[in-house]
Amino acid sequence: MGMTMTQKIIAKHAGLDNVRAGQLVEAELDIVMGNDITTAVALKEFKKTGAEGVFDKDKVVIVLDHFTPNKDIKAAEQCKACRNFACDMNVKHFYDVGEVGIEHALLPEKGIVSAGQIIIGADSHTCTYGALGAFSTGVGSTDMAIGMATGKAWFKVPSAIKFVLTGKPAKWVSGKDIILHIIGMIGVDGALYKSMEFTGDGIQYLSMDDRFSMANMAIEAGAKNGIFPADEKAVEYCREHGAKEPVVYEADEDAEYEDTITIDLSKLHPTVSFPHLPENTRTIEEAEAENIEIDQVVIGSCTNGRISDMKIAADILRGKHVNKKVRTIIIPATQKIYLECIERGYVEDFIKAGAVFSVPTCGPCLGGYMGILASGERCVSTTNRNFVGRMGAKDSEVYLASPAVAAASALTGHITSPENV
Repeated sequence: MGMTMTQKIIAKHAGLDNVRAGQLVEAELDIVMGNDITTAVALKEFKKTGAEGVFDKDKVVIVLDHFTPNKDIKAAEQCKACRNFACDMNVKHFYDVGEVGIEHALLPEKGIVSAGQIIIGADSHTCTYGALGAFSTGVGSTDMAIGMATGKAWFKVPSAIKFVLTGKPAKWVSGKDIILHIIGMIGVDGALYKSMEFTGDGIQYLSMDDRFSMANMAIEAGAKNGIFPADEKAVEYCREHGAKEPVVYEADEDAEYEDTITIDLSKLHPTVSFPHLPENTRTIEEAEAENIEIDQVVIGSCTNGRISDMKIAADILRGKHVNKKVRTIIIPATQKIYLECIERGYVEDFIKAGAVFSVPTCGPCLGGYMGILASGERCVSTTNRNFVGRMGAKDSEVYLASPAVAAASALTGHITSPENV
């Protein structure tokens, strides 16, 4: 029996000719990543290993992106511990205030991750890098610690679901809409510990930013990872951003999949995920019909904080003003994107529209800071989770949407299609 893309990457890194779903293997790691919250926890476990240094100073990445610039004393202490560790271990890829970006946008931008790699990160949305054709997955802080010490990790080889994407998406349908549609179809546990492997001629119409958004949210369907073929567009991205030559793996024709789901992208509509699970989806037409008034909009995060997302928001907000009742927070994912927003004039568009433009941070997404919701408030957000209390008070509500829907909703004060502003 043949292997899937993910299984081939795992087999290669485990030094095996073949692996099968459910098999336990120990694999070599290309990158081990953590942020200011998870690394601080991992350091305690790293010390227990007795290791005097990390396995490879070029393959450990620490990104202080969740609570920086420090929001309080606890955050400051966590960052201090990470900073000291990175210095002591001579970690090459350490990103602090001034250089930091949201980790899952920063690593591809810096060329740290590439096709064919195995990447683990102590953050659940590490699956983002599957957009490049890598096996990339989130782990706990203990696994991160062992990975930093040994350069290895144990995996149970995942089975897979094949998603065959056909057709060309309509104007306002983005990768965010596609993945929300899929999660709405299969549920938040529909791909539990499976690999979501995206194929089909529809992929040619998806930008790399679309693919990053989709791979990012594979975890919201319970998946171990999401992965796209390393086609010409992905290989070109890898070569443009990094010195590491991409390694391309293709699924065997006789690879075994637990299910195959075909989706005609041309038939999809902009999609909104209602509280309190990503699977609770509606089309934009259904959402508009409910006339849901909102208090806040957040455009950014590891899911939708890239330059294409900023452009969409700027194009919709330019020359208009957000509803007086809506706090609109826009967060570029990296310093490079921040600078590009300034150069393109997007920052002026945002500020004149009545929005606030922030330095890169994960803060609002997890209810950390820079956008906490009060009791009973509603937020349309381009982030990835809308669990109970995710962005603040337990009785607040988060509606997940694309940057286009979020920007349009900021103008009207209720969930709105970008076609209607």
